[in-house]
Parts: sequence; structure tokens; C-alpha cells
Amino acid sequence: MIRHAGLIARFCGGAWRGVLIEGPSGAGKSDLALRALDQGWSLVADDRTLVWDSGGRLYGRAPDTLAGLIEARGLGVLPVAPRAFAMIALAVRCVDGDSVERMPEPETLAILDLSIPLVAIAATEASAPAKLGRALILLDSAANRRIKRPALAEFLSGAGGVP
Repeated sequence: MIRHAGLIARFCGGAWRGVLIEGPSGAGKSDLALRALDQGWSLVADDRTLVWDSGGRLYGRAPDTLAGLIEARGLGVLPVAPRAFAMIALAVRCVDGDSVERMPEPETLAILDLSIPLVAIAATEASAPAKLGRALILLDSAANRRIKRPALAEFLSGAGGVP
């Protein structure tokens, strides 16, 4: 199955883990991927990602005609050394900054009858690549189905409240 999405990967937790970047045309998918590449991420696919399941996990790669290419608006299509494929650990939906909730409830995205964690992110914010890295670190590696969230309410209602 081909998805209108980019895929970048980072070595995290002892393995390469991919982040599927989805959103409408012009939402900043490739821009986010370019900035992530400058922070040590690897490109797997830009604009179109071939997705498949194996052993209960999702994987993605670029279609052959797009492998090693990324669009940089204003410059055109540029060559980039790509990773051949990556396990998809997280999906990101690129949205307008006003649409991002401060403390969202965990969401998932179903692809090929498998669910992966989904977060909304304002792709054009300077902090977006850093947020992707932190989201990967926070993934619940045991279940690989949700993002761990601090028990904020428990902390706030604990002895002494807010310090």
C-alpha cells in the first residue's frame, strides 16, 4: 500500500525507528523532514511511502522512482542518502499550530489493520524535529501502541501540590 506521507528514521532504543509524516500538500511534511535530517535523522521516503506489515509490525520504504530524493520547496528535488526501509513506530499528522492541543489524549492510526501511535504536530514550528525525537523516546516500548504520559493529575494532587 502506498501512503501520501514521508518517512524518516532515527536510531533509538537500540533499533532504527521510523516516523511516518502525514498531512495535506503544503503542510510542511518535507520541510519537517529536511530539518530532522539536519539533526541526525535519516530519510527513508519523501512524499510517498510504500507500507507493508511483517510479523505484526509496519514497515515503510520509498517507491523505487523516489528513493533518495526529497523536495525542498524553492530549490526543487534534491538527492539525499536514504535508508532502505524502516519499521514505523510513530505517525505524525502535520496540522496548523492552533490545532495542536497542549495535553492531548493518546491517539492511534490504523494502517493495514495495525495501530501505531499518532501525534499532531505543527510541522513548521522550530521545535518540531525535537518533538519527534522526544515522542520516539517516550514510546511505550513494551506495547509499542501508545505514548507514555506523566501522571500530571496525580502529581498535582499529591502531597504539597505544585512546588
